[in-house]
Amino acid sequence: MKVVKRVRELQDFGDAERRAGRRLALVPTMGALHEGHAALVAEARRRADRVVVSIFVNPTQFDDPRDLAAYPRVLAEDLALCERAGVDVVFAPEVEDLYPDGAQTGVEVGEIAKPLCGRSRPGHFRGVATVVTKLLCAAKPHVAVFGEKDWQQLAVIRRLVRDLRLDVEIAGVPTVRERDGLAMSSRNRRLDPEARRQALVLSRSLDAAASAARAGERDAARLLEGVRREIAKSPRAEIDYAELRDPDSLAPVPARLEAPALLALAVFLRPPQGADGPGVRLIDNCVLPVQPRSEEPPR
Repeated sequence: MKVVKRVRELQDFGDAERRAGRRLALVPTMGALHEGHAALVAEARRRADRVVVSIFVNPTQFDDPRDLAAYPRVLAEDLALCERAGVDVVFAPEVEDLYPDGAQTGVEVGEIAKPLCGRSRPGHFRGVATVVTKLLCAAKPHVAVFGEKDWQQLAVIRRLVRDLRLDVEIAGVPTVRERDGLAMSSRNRRLDPEARRQALVLSRSLDAAASAARAGERDAARLLEGVRREIAKSPRAEIDYAELRDPDSLAPVPARLEAPALLALAVFLRPPQGADGPGVRLIDNCVLPVQPRSEEPPR
């Protein structure tokens, strides 16, 4: 496995591999890798001859400097996981490699980036869209692989690629979960034991809503009220948002659901009483199994 630090070196690698007729895959990450990332690498290996993993904590997508400072950085562990997963190249640049001195250019995606995390984290998706564009230009992949846990991020990137007519396929991989249901996330490292236990409220509330939808519940307000009741059972959990959205456009859904709907959650796990800090913000989602009205079974 090769570790590359410079954009030009990665571009040269991509050019050489393309000339040789080999297919390239990119897995963009911010490090603190876990088995969810290993699943992304496995999908990339399935789709390509060579796999590049980028490890870069992107400063422009953080709206809170404390969150950026607290983000885990464990490069040696990350490289070991990449080696085990069969990665060919790790791209681990410094900030100045992707954001040269005096950089003035950013990439802005419109409506699809405004709700959910876009509303509660101003500028976040501008940072995401900018760094992903830079990584695609550096790695020159045929396909880039992202996790569906970050559903809105995946939707924003697909919109970006479609709008700019970029010659790359974007692939999504279903959320990988711990045995108890918690979605794997680099932020889980920051949870204290009690917060880790209470964080299960996210997956429980998703499961409860999916069960209600399978049982025939179609009222969006009642579904969301059930989610809020479930989350309220965890004393340290504070809802940032709990919303139902169209899975593709992220537009609001009607009051009565008539098709599958994305249930998207963002929840803060507050620090223990007397402790300092903003807590840990976790996101999760599922697509509720709502059948179109014509396909609903008779009651």
